[in-house]
Amino acid sequence: MMDALFLHAAFDARVASFNLREPREGETLIKVAAVGLCGSDLHYYKDGGIGAAQIVKPFVPGHEFAGWLEADVPSLNLSRGTLVAVDPNKACGHCEHCEAGFPNLCPRVEFIGAPPFDGAMTNRLWVPESQIVPIPDGMTPLEGVMLEPLGVAIHAVDLAKPRLLEKVALLGAGPIGLLILQVLKVAGAGDVFVIDPLAHRREMALKLGAAGVGATLDDFQTWAGKTGAPLVIEATNSPMGMRDAVMAAKIGGRVVLVGIPDGDIYSLPAAEARRRGLKIKFSRRMGHVYPRAIELVSKGLVDVQSMVSHRFALADSPEAFRLHAENAPGMIKSLIFPNGMNNQ
Repeated sequence: MMDALFLHAAFDARVASFNLREPREGETLIKVAAVGLCGSDLHYYKDGGIGAAQIVKPFVPGHEFAGWLEADVPSLNLSRGTLVAVDPNKACGHCEHCEAGFPNLCPRVEFIGAPPFDGAMTNRLWVPESQIVPIPDGMTPLEGVMLEPLGVAIHAVDLAKPRLLEKVALLGAGPIGLLILQVLKVAGAGDVFVIDPLAHRREMALKLGAAGVGATLDDFQTWAGKTGAPLVIEATNSPMGMRDAVMAAKIGGRVVLVGIPDGDIYSLPAAEARRRGLKIKFSRRMGHVYPRAIELVSKGLVDVQSMVSHRFALADSPEAFRLHAENAPGMIKSLIFPNGMNNQ
């Protein structure tokens, strides 16, 4: 018998006993070392779902995780006890989107930690061997967990295609925004101005390379002038995020939307976007980016540790959800350690 964090409905998170299901062909057992509390997990907690993915019965969230193999995996030449990361996205591999190279857009995806598929906020779980990501010796559980959100940031910057020394407005300094900030700098972008209403997040953005920070769009316009930025990346949970991204963009600019708005609805003045002739892209999850994520962490080009502000035992994980939902002071990124806090 094991324990797990279950989301029953909006604002209803409980730790209870969890029965491990029977394995399917091609799966192996993972002992979870650590799991991240992601913004999408918070949407399930605050809204009871994201779009069509609604909580209809209690499920276990958690898709950013690393853990130890409970058996040898000969197909990957990995031994029992090896620390690995896991790609939560199991695309079908056969639809037109998969065949076109977009497994992140597969409509038949089985995504670990999105209902109805239980995730990693538990002691152990079965995962397909094909989704195991070998990581270098010496990489910590924390670093293994952060590869998945870093992958999301890499995919967003791939879509953005920043030009050399191009100024960027970045809306949102949560974990994804802070990772995007760092990937932008590695990719050769110029000054990045970060907008976030929370002071402790703005402070972290400055530490991680932002050229300037502000609490509002007005702060950005004071810094950059009224013409706006040629590239804007939005990584907030605000229904006004798309509006602010449009308002921050210059005529002919590009906007990449990464965040998921609370309530699953954007507010947008259509004329502002149309009259600017903007190119707007939506970013969803990631493609095959883990090798680059591993390299960025291994070479010290991206700091994934500084933004991990809090650590929780599984028994305390409902409190982690509550604090993040309330934007408690100092909260940036929380990790949960289902098998003990000594596994860091």
